[in-house]
Parts: sequence; structure tokens; C-alpha cells
Amino acid sequence: MADHSTADRSMTDHTGAPGSLEGEQPVWHRMSEAAGLVSAAGEVQETVFGRMTQLAASHDAVNLGQGAPGDPAPAFLLDAAYEAMRAGANQYAPPSGVPALREAIAMHRRRDWGHDVAAADVLVTAGATEALTATIVALAPRGTDIVVLEPYYDSYAAAAALAGARLRPVGLTIDDGSVQVDFEALADALSENTSIVLLNTPHNPTGLVLDAAQIRRVGALAESVDAWLLTDEVYEHLVFDGTHTAPAAVLDSSRVVTVSSAGKAFNATGWKIGWLIGSPAVLEAVRAVKQYLTFTSGAPLQPAIADALIEHPEFLAENRRTLAARRDDLVAALREVPGAEVVVPASGYFVLVDFKGFTDAAVDAFALNERLTREVGVTGVPVPALCQSGSATADAMAAVVRYSFCKAADDVAEAAARFRAYAQTLAG
Repeated sequence: MADHSTADRSMTDHTGAPGSLEGEQPVWHRMSEAAGLVSAAGEVQETVFGRMTQLAASHDAVNLGQGAPGDPAPAFLLDAAYEAMRAGANQYAPPSGVPALREAIAMHRRRDWGHDVAAADVLVTAGATEALTATIVALAPRGTDIVVLEPYYDSYAAAAALAGARLRPVGLTIDDGSVQVDFEALADALSENTSIVLLNTPHNPTGLVLDAAQIRRVGALAESVDAWLLTDEVYEHLVFDGTHTAPAAVLDSSRVVTVSSAGKAFNATGWKIGWLIGSPAVLEAVRAVKQYLTFTSGAPLQPAIADALIEHPEFLAENRRTLAARRDDLVAALREVPGAEVVVPASGYFVLVDFKGFTDAAVDAFALNERLTREVGVTGVPVPALCQSGSATADAMAAVVRYSFCKAADDVAEAAARFRAYAQTLAG
């Protein structure tokens, strides 16, 4: 029998973690650390969403933590998927995606956002997260910078670590409930070492929606350092105030790469049907990465999404109206809490609340969230968990908690009622 002890030791660090050379943290650990999942003791923890779910369950609280839709996927979507299964769409889909879906995505981009796209420009992925990760791995050389607005979707940091790149966050500012981009800070963050500017609009978690003029400013900054502009537009159909502007529709550049998905728009996040739109060279590079991640996915789900995009645009508006009403109910209730400053989101799934005026004690979003879970019976997500550890933005948002209003109508209504009742006890 071969002795593998020497090889085994060479692939572990001093803590015994698999996958690294001696004295070097393994890639998976660096990814977890970048996403804020490594404790002070060096152990990899569950995501903040999982921890908040446990917190809610332990106090019988309404869980407004994770951004997963509470409403079911529409019947027409399920029927179309079942029909595709019955018709035999149960084997591998083409690696670039089912032709009908690529055509439908191109049509939807032209129809809804004025983005002139051909089906050949589209690559179907296992959700937007795979599209973002594969693009970062393909386009960000090791040691380069990826500039992103902060707070941010946690997968950005993990993807940057996987690529061997460095995430450079630029904090959004919140003033009197209004969210703004600090363009001077954004310009200062860019350099010749910047490989990607990752622009999330509509923005998660603040709900900020950039207009055409702001997008052109971001595009000009990215162009000034010859960086790729990678856009995350998964909330494109959930804009309540104003309208979504697709960066690729207003920027005449082959260095814009667009990512979106169907999960948020059609309440089917578990289907993981996303897409990427870019030049032939970009698609070739990203496809080479994706080939060894998922290869392909969702064969019967892809034609169902194609049908939904083409035949059921009315659902997108209906879903938007439904979520806007829940947003308004929760925002109104949160505004009754003394000392709470509410950021009214123009889009998305989340409302941010700054509780720094709520208490005279030292502010800490994690402790505040635990306290409000116990006293109110509603659990959110501390926003510093969505920032780079120790960053200026994490400090500025030290008392900010995120609440999801995409949950089921009864859950959102119950959370609003509990905040109103709590506000009355404080006033009394």
C-alpha cells in the first residue's frame, strides 16, 4: 500500500485544513474569509443568513432575514416546466443554453431596456451567482483589483478571492434616508491595477437605482483605467420608484458585461436560471470556466423561463406592485419606532433601518438585531455583515439592520404589526 502521509501533509496547513501547501491558507478558506465567514478563532461559520434564521427560530420571531420570495412561482411557469419534462427535455441542455431561452433573453433585453442584443451574445448560467463568479475568474488576473459599491452581495468577495484578486469596496453614503454614490471616492479607488468595476444596479441591499447620467459617470471611470464593467442587474424588474437603466444600453463599449437572472422576477430563485451577455471573446472565456463548474443546468426549466419572458410580461408588473405594497406597509411601521431612520428602497427586496438614534448605548447592529428579535419578535440581517470587515462603511453602518419585505404577505404584515405594537410600548 502506498504511503500518502507526505503528500497529505503537503496539502494541509498547520491547522490541518485540506487543499493548501504548508503555511498557506487553502483557496476555500480564503474565499470564506473574504465573505466574512471566518470567526476570530479561525473557524468557518455558517453564513449570516443561516445564523439569523437560527436566531429567529430560537425566539419564535418573524424571519425577515434571507431575501427569498414568500410567494410561489406562478402556475404558468410550473406548467411550462412540466410540459418541457413531458416532452423529453430531461438530458443535458446545450452548454451555452437552450436556444429558445437565449432568443427570449435577447428579446426581453431589447423590449424592456433598449439593449440591442442577439441570442449569440447570451450565455445561460446556473443563476447570476455562477455568471458573476465565472466572469470574475475569467476576466480578473491574479493580483488585480475589483472595485465594488459597499455594502454588497457576499458572493463578490468570495469570487474575488477565488480569482486571486482583491476586492476594493467604495462605500455608499446614507444621508437623511437617501443613498448616494461617492463618485470622488470611486475615482480614487480606481487605478491601473483595476481589472473590473462591478456595478450592482438596482442595488442590493440599499435599493439604490442609478440613472443614465450616473451610469455614464461610472462607465467613464471604468474606461479611464481600461477596466471591464461587470453589471449585476438581478433586481431589474423590481424597481418601484423610477425605472431601471441597463448600463449596456447607454454605454457604447464592448467592455460591458451584463449579468441577470429570472429568479427574482418570477419568484423562482431555486431554479437558478441566470445569464451573461457579452462579446464573443468574453463568452468564450467565461464558458471555459463554466464548463468545469456546472457545464449546464435546468434543461426543462430553461424553456419555461423562455416562455415566461415572452408570453407573460404582465406578471413582472404584478409582482412589482405586490412587493411595493409590502414595502410601504413595513416602512410605515418602522417609521413609528422612535429614533429609527428608515431608508426607503427604490427597488429590490430590502429596507434598511439605522437604529443609531434608538439607543444611547454603544451601537452594534448584531447586538441590536438580537435585542429586537427578543423584544419585537422580528429578525433582520446586520448590514455590517454585508461589508468588508473593519471597513469605513461597516463602521458608518454599525447600527443598520436589513429587513426583507419579499416574504409572504402574512409574514410581512405580522412583522409590521409587531413593530407598531413595540413603538406604542416605547411611546407609552
